Amino acid sequence: MFQIIEFIKFLFQSTNQHGVHSPFVFDLVTKCFYDKTHYKVYNKLASYRSSLLKSNSKIEITDYGSGSRVFKTNLRSISALAKTSGTTLKRAKLLFRIVKYFEPQQSLELGTSLGIATHAMALGNTDNSIISIEGCSNLSNFTKHQLLNANIENVVIKTGHISEIIPKLKPHAYDLVFVDANHTKEATLDYFDFLIKKAHNDSVFIFDDIHWSKGMLEAWEVIKKHPKVTVTIDTFFWGFVFFRKEQAKENFTIRL
Repeated sequence: MFQIIEFIKFLFQSTNQHGVHSPFVFDLVTKCFYDKTHYKVYNKLASYRSSLLKSNSKIEITDYGSGSRVFKTNLRSISALAKTSGTTLKRAKLLFRIVKYFEPQQSLELGTSLGIATHAMALGNTDNSIISIEGCSNLSNFTKHQLLNANIENVVIKTGHISEIIPKLKPHAYDLVFVDANHTKEATLDYFDFLIKKAHNDSVFIFDDIHWSKGMLEAWEVIKKHPKVTVTIDTFFWGFVFFRKEQAKENFTIRL
């Protein structure tokens, strides 16, 4: 019910490119978000996700996050995980376009899961060196094999608690950070507080499920007000954060 109410609010508040006066955001919306090109890579994205949806494998999940609203047991089928908690094909395509548009060289993903988003990020720019962190060792091992079978060579998956791993990461700055992990206010703000130290002027942070709960929405509001944040874009399911000093501080709500 919370999400339904939030989505109705979003529809009333949101706009498209015609309500955007920032050249940077206008170009992002028109040339990336609304790009209707059918890239050949989309077939690979669909194939990767389809193979997971058809899988008969089951896996024991160790959940360090906020828990599942769907599953009542930790023994879960890969196909069910892909259907209920995996990145949708539409969002995988969007993530591919985002990486293609910004051309990041160093990226970080918090929450590998089945690697649907990881796969899209890897194909968006093959020069993009991606570190992805997954808390569940069984899931991490499974996804490593999936990405290897998909001939993905620019991803390193690290297994363990995110809060323990990110302080040890070597890159001093990340061009792109995709956060799809512990969906709680406290964890999200902890990730943000640490990772903002690794942001530069042209970095982009993407937070998944910002309207997932009251706590996540509160975390999103705190992030928007941070003094180093200049531009944010709320697309309902994802929140985009930019640190461009040449931009006036402004928050956008965009329909996709």
